[in-house]
Amino acid sequence: MSEDYYQPKKNWWDRNWKWFVPTGCLSLILLFCLFIGGLFYGVTSMMTNSDAYKEAMNKAQHNEIVIQKLGTAIEKDGMVSGSINTSGNTGNCNLEIPIKGSKGTGVLFVVAHKKVKWNFDELSVYVNATDEEINLLEK
Repeated sequence: MSEDYYQPKKNWWDRNWKWFVPTGCLSLILLFCLFIGGLFYGVTSMMTNSDAYKEAMNKAQHNEIVIQKLGTAIEKDGMVSGSINTSGNTGNCNLEIPIKGSKGTGVLFVVAHKKVKWNFDELSVYVNATDEEINLLEK
């Protein structure tokens, strides 16, 4: 008889480890990336859905000087950075919102506190092309 006859049959791990290990590692990396992406999306959407963000964008979109410098159709242009903390009827907000219009780009700076409604401490647009800052709180 041949020697192959006496060798025990390989178990599942011995037969499949060469494809299982890389696939398992890639799956773990993919799950980690999806978790980080979901966390990032949740935080970003929390900021962009806040009343402070919406009100600040509305003021920038309807300000005549901002429209003159950046053009019409002013919208978010990239990733919002900063923080929003709320607890019931109180909170605070500190955001940097990159914006763009038909003529140029800028950054909307928002610093606000909440006592039932949002009150802006700072609300200004920095125009990238001219290094000009437009205070949106001035009447």
